[in-house]
Amino acid sequence: MLESIFLGSGFAFAAAVQPGPLQAFLLSSVLQNGWKRTLPASFSPLLSDGPIALLVLILLNHISTTVHGILQAAGGFLLLYFAWAGYRQWKRYTVPEQDSINVMPRTLIQAAFINILNPNPYLGWSLVLGPAFLASWHSNHIVALTLILAFYSTMVLVLACIIFLFGTTRFLTQAGRRSLILISAAILAVMGVYQLSVCILKL
Repeated sequence: MLESIFLGSGFAFAAAVQPGPLQAFLLSSVLQNGWKRTLPASFSPLLSDGPIALLVLILLNHISTTVHGILQAAGGFLLLYFAWAGYRQWKRYTVPEQDSINVMPRTLIQAAFINILNPNPYLGWSLVLGPAFLASWHSNHIVALTLILAFYSTMVLVLACIIFLFGTTRFLTQAGRRSLILISAAILAVMGVYQLSVCILKL
C-alpha cells in the first residue's frame, strides 16, 4: 500500500513540476485570465487521462512510433495556436475583469485538450502507471486503486499550487504583466516549434 502511494504521488509530483505543454499553458492562462479563473484547469488531468489510461491499458507497450509522432505534431500545432492567442492578448491587453462564469470551463477544457495531445501522459501510462497498475490489480484491487488515487490527487494539488503561487504576483505593474504575457506566448511558441522539429527529425 505505502509503495503504491509513494510511486503514485512521487511520479505525479515530478510530472507536475517539470516544464511541459500543460504547465506552459497554465502559466500563460494565469497571466491572461488570473489565477482564480485558471484554478479549475488544475483538474484537467482528470478529464483528459481517462481515455488515455483506457487506450494505453488496452495497448500497453504497443504504441507505435508513428502514433507518438502524430500526437507530438498535433501538440506542437496546438501550442503554436495558444502562442498566437497569447500574442493577440498582449496586443490588446486590458486588466482582467473579476470572476467570470464563462471563462473557467473554457480554460478547463482547453487544458484537458492540450493534455490529450501531449505525448507525456501516454508515455507515463505506458511505461510507469500502466504496468504498476496492472501488476497491483492482479494481486490487490485496493492497492491498484490507491496508486491511481495517490497519483491524481497529488497531480491536481501540485498544479493548483503552481497556479496559485504564480498568480499571486500582484505586485507587478500592468506593463510588467503585459510583458510576461508576451514572454509566456514566446515560451509556448518555442515549445510548439520544438515539438514539430522533433517530429520532422524523426521522419
